[in-house]
Amino acid sequence: MKALVFGGPGKRSWDSKDDPGIEDPTDVIVKIDTTTICGTDLHILRGDVPTVTEGRTLGHEAVGTVVQTGAAVTGLSEGDKVLVPAITSCGRCGPCKRGMAAHCQGSGGLGWLFGHLVDGLQADYARVPFAETSVHQVPDGVTDEQVLFLSDILPTGYEIGVQNGRVKPGDAVAVVGAGPVGLATMMTAAIAGAGRIIAIDLSPSRLRHAESFGATHTVAGGDDAEREVMEITGGEGADVAIEAVGVPETFDLCTRIVRPGGTVANIGVHGAPTTLHLEDLWIRNITITTGLVSGSTIPTLLALARDGRIEAEKLGTHHFSLSEIEQAYDVFGAADEHDALKVVLSA
Repeated sequence: MKALVFGGPGKRSWDSKDDPGIEDPTDVIVKIDTTTICGTDLHILRGDVPTVTEGRTLGHEAVGTVVQTGAAVTGLSEGDKVLVPAITSCGRCGPCKRGMAAHCQGSGGLGWLFGHLVDGLQADYARVPFAETSVHQVPDGVTDEQVLFLSDILPTGYEIGVQNGRVKPGDAVAVVGAGPVGLATMMTAAIAGAGRIIAIDLSPSRLRHAESFGATHTVAGGDDAEREVMEITGGEGADVAIEAVGVPETFDLCTRIVRPGGTVANIGVHGAPTTLHLEDLWIRNITITTGLVSGSTIPTLLALARDGRIEAEKLGTHHFSLSEIEQAYDVFGAADEHDALKVVLSA
């Protein structure tokens, strides 16, 4: 088969590899029909994730067809169309039973395996561990592209942004960062009943996209952003400020635009320390949350996609065949230049 192989920092290649096989009785083998590229894959290629070793197949989001099942698999059959999420779940350990598969003990304490600790999903075929408690069957009549982004960024925005932020009907929600995860957060905040959704970003094109993902107001990032958010919220600040970038400046902005008693929900993956100004925050009764997605909301999101309540496919702005994945990486890596949100790769 062919796969996108990590060759060390700055090195990737579309290479031939051995087809995967069943290793554990709870495995299935999936033929990859549709996949995508995540910002995390770019971090890996920059050398930011040293636990990813040379030779690893990248990718952790896909829709595929089951072609082989392990001896213990009874709920899946060859030919089943499945969504393969970023997080695997053994379904038996304490964290999984608490709905926190992100820290699955069956996977060694971290549910993110694909393209990280085991070969990933940017390939013709993939082995899926703990298949019955990890994959989701795709509803009839729903296309691959309608559900592809439910594998990672939609549940990330919903769980780590909206749910952690305790968004309630009528809330003013500020989302700092209008990239794909930020847009997914706006989409799910709207479902949760947010009254005002304020998108903040430096990129005019991303702010234009935000308007079609539920943003009621857009604010250009920069020196005036705090003042504009305060004007929109009548001087109170946002009920929930959601950080979806992962740099100190945007996290700090969130702490300044949230109202007293509000919540800062951090989604962004931070690669550098940031200063937490507790000398200012303690007296304002601010709650701060962080987290890695567990995928517990995927069944809900699948139902919403099936019923036409969310249109996650709007995130897919650029389309390629799987064999064009190197070109797709070039486009996604220069997203602003190409006005790209997410790429869709089809077999």
